[in-house]
Amino acid sequence: MRVLFSMQAVMVLLLTLAGLTIAGCGSGGAKGPEAGKQATPATDSSEVAVNWCVEHGVPEDICALCNAKVAADFKQKGDWCTEHNRPESQCFLCNPDLEAKFAAEYEAKYGTKPPKPEGT
Repeated sequence: MRVLFSMQAVMVLLLTLAGLTIAGCGSGGAKGPEAGKQATPATDSSEVAVNWCVEHGVPEDICALCNAKVAADFKQKGDWCTEHNRPESQCFLCNPDLEAKFAAEYEAKYGTKPPKPEGT
């Protein structure tokens, strides 16, 4: 009888915890690996906002230097700098003003300047 009561108590506790976890999620319906992540302003150079490729100075989801599928998409669209092996729309070597453009987008979104790209 005592063991049965303990098993019931454990089940109630687990169900309660599961309910609290689901109710307190606050992810706004996000699904997949990004669920629960929130973009927050970077407060210093060691804390970088979500979805930012520090190495190349562009949003992570469009960084063709880190993602072969993204690179293939840019090549298919004809947006490719063959000299520097990156999208023309992200080639800071051919057009240094692009770095400022991406930095301004980062600053507008996160309220602080982005880290300087490491490998442009």
